[in-house]
Amino acid sequence: MQQIEDWLKKLGLSEYTERFVENDIDVSVLHYLTDQDLEKIGVSLGHRRKLLAAVAGLAGAMPATSPGVTQPSPRSAAERRHLTIRPSRSVNLRTRPPV
Repeated sequence: MQQIEDWLKKLGLSEYTERFVENDIDVSVLHYLTDQDLEKIGVSLGHRRKLLAAVAGLAGAMPATSPGVTQPSPRSAAERRHLTIRPSRSVNLRTRPPV
């Protein structure tokens, strides 16, 4: 939890250290925090924005997915199909001459 304390202190938000510790928020879960999560633990709107921006800045150092979740493999070009839609004539059966 020392890392969280240092990180919050660096951001000038050390008043939230205890709230982060009480809610078991450490550096491994920072990337998954949402605005609602921060609001729930009592972080003010301006500080939530500041924290979320700081977490986004850490994105390169943190995993992009939740633990245990695997990324789907990208589809190969052979699996992609382009679809062309052509307009068709619209037939108005009411104005069609009788047969």
